[in-house]
Amino acid sequence: MVRNIVILMMFSFLCVVFRQYAAESSEMNLNLIPEPFQVSAGKGHFTLNEKTILSNHAGRAAEPILNRFQQYLEQYYSLSVDNRSEDESAPGRGVIEWILDPDDPSTGDEGYRLEAGRRKIRITAASEAGLFYGTMTLRQLIPVKKSRVLNIPFVTIADKPRFKWRGMHLDVCRHFFPVEFIKKYLDILAMHKMNVFHWHLTEDQGWRIEIRQYPKLTEIGAWRVDREHQHWNRRTPPEPGEKATYGGFYTQDEVREIVQYAAERYITVVPEIEMPGHAMAALAAYPELSCTGGPFHVMPGSYWPINDIYCAGKESTFAFLENVLSEVAELFPGPFVHIGGDEAGKANWKQCPDCQARIRDEGLHDERELQSYFIRRIEKFLASKHKKLIGWDEILEGGLAPEATVMSWRGMEGGTEASRAGHDAVICPTANCYLDYYQSEDTENEPVAIGGYLPLDSVYAFEPIPPGLETDKQHHILGAQGNVWTEYIPNGNHVEYMALPRLCAIAEVVWSAPEKRDSDGFKNRLKTHYKYLDLLDINYRNHVTGKPAKPTPRTYYTE
Repeated sequence: MVRNIVILMMFSFLCVVFRQYAAESSEMNLNLIPEPFQVSAGKGHFTLNEKTILSNHAGRAAEPILNRFQQYLEQYYSLSVDNRSEDESAPGRGVIEWILDPDDPSTGDEGYRLEAGRRKIRITAASEAGLFYGTMTLRQLIPVKKSRVLNIPFVTIADKPRFKWRGMHLDVCRHFFPVEFIKKYLDILAMHKMNVFHWHLTEDQGWRIEIRQYPKLTEIGAWRVDREHQHWNRRTPPEPGEKATYGGFYTQDEVREIVQYAAERYITVVPEIEMPGHAMAALAAYPELSCTGGPFHVMPGSYWPINDIYCAGKESTFAFLENVLSEVAELFPGPFVHIGGDEAGKANWKQCPDCQARIRDEGLHDERELQSYFIRRIEKFLASKHKKLIGWDEILEGGLAPEATVMSWRGMEGGTEASRAGHDAVICPTANCYLDYYQSEDTENEPVAIGGYLPLDSVYAFEPIPPGLETDKQHHILGAQGNVWTEYIPNGNHVEYMALPRLCAIAEVVWSAPEKRDSDGFKNRLKTHYKYLDLLDINYRNHVTGKPAKPTPRTYYTE
């Protein structure tokens, strides 16, 4: 009898030990996205609780990083911790400290080193950006559970990004998204260590940025007739006298607010002001900038071919665009302005006396070279504002502007051609980076999308360096980005569903070393990452179940 009791007690003790070991082992499985450059895990854990001290050894510039981490713990874990300027190592109090070491070149401009031991977690970097990314990793190391005692595994991480340009795009023209969602989108980028937000602000279906010298751009160009009950490709034009009520725009104060919000997360905002095509919203406001004089209206839906474009023969067109870009350049401190340049039909240019006179006067061969003239002239103006021009790969046609950067979307060829000519390029081919495509071949059970099929595996398999590109040219590949066009994506919840988890895959492609690429391992890490997304109330398509985390209604059209 006594022997049985002893055996039972030993068995119970072993069960407790095993459960504790299993819990610690589970925490040791870090499941970080994107995968760090180097990871060395130990045994044991740092205890994060209300006694923990946040200690800033990185100067005033790092204070916002500590403050937001403190707010994060309070908001999502109901955990209040001290934020002190110096290390206080009182008995029983763990310390998380941030150290800026600009003389340490090992992590590069954006890398960091994170060391977690029993009494201390230390994040060291050569820049504030590196400290920020180290903090994003620390957030993922915290287990997702409601507890005032959180165990962070002993680990040493040395991490740095592979590419300079780690971006996501968002089209706010086909559908307008409020400021609060733009901020949430930026938060999603930041938590995945992405550093470029490509903001598509003008289109045939809406002009979304206030330009004070041209108020009709938002009075007229920001609004279209409401045809949301009709399929995007079959929307009827406005009736005579029908009021345009669907749309919106960002004031310049709101733009500044968003740009500042992004900067605090080490994200550069790249505005896109489309030209010479995709300009119908602007032409509806100022028809004299076209070849034909109009009349025009803001398109309620699909528009093809795109022939109503800015007139390249009129000096008034360039005066308008330079004035617009002057205001844009003041609002966006980043180095790039995107000018589009894609899908501009030349039919009206061929019939326009002003455009044909420009071709003759400039000694151009055809309308393709006229577009090149247009882009070169805009590039020269942007340079005077200390900005670099970037455009879709159509800007290669007719001759590339001297300092232009190419965004290669119709495949890898544009990036290859630009790099070999000594130009920088960003790679985002439709086959790997267009997140408005269906995520399943079973389209009947997915929200209506623009078409195509882009599964998670295809995004994760993406390699931004074009095949066959010579080694001495590869430095021209700045990086890559995911693109979210919103013809069929009317709200933020739907944007999140289409972007995630494919955004997670792109984040790993542009951050992590290629030899770390492991599709099965990535998908296993996603299962834990989903808990993190749930904590932050972010929608996504679960790659295991095929279901959204939050209800994402299909888009039905009554007509």
